[in-house]
Amino acid sequence: MGNNIKEFRERKGWSQAELARQLEVHKSWIHKLETSKAEPTLRMALRMADILECTVEDLFFIEELTKR
Repeated sequence: MGNNIKEFRERKGWSQAELARQLEVHKSWIHKLETSKAEPTLRMALRMADILECTVEDLFFIEELTKR
């Protein structure tokens, strides 16, 4: 799953630490989300969308996997 978290976070002028503070999580988790090394729970995705003033669909997308 891919995401646009960094883009929406930067639109707010927030660092990873500030977004982490807003979500009450550790900033390393925000880094893992932004680099697609972690995925949020549905509840956290909804909270994040609310805080970043966008939809879950704006934040997250399914990356096409190609097999060759």
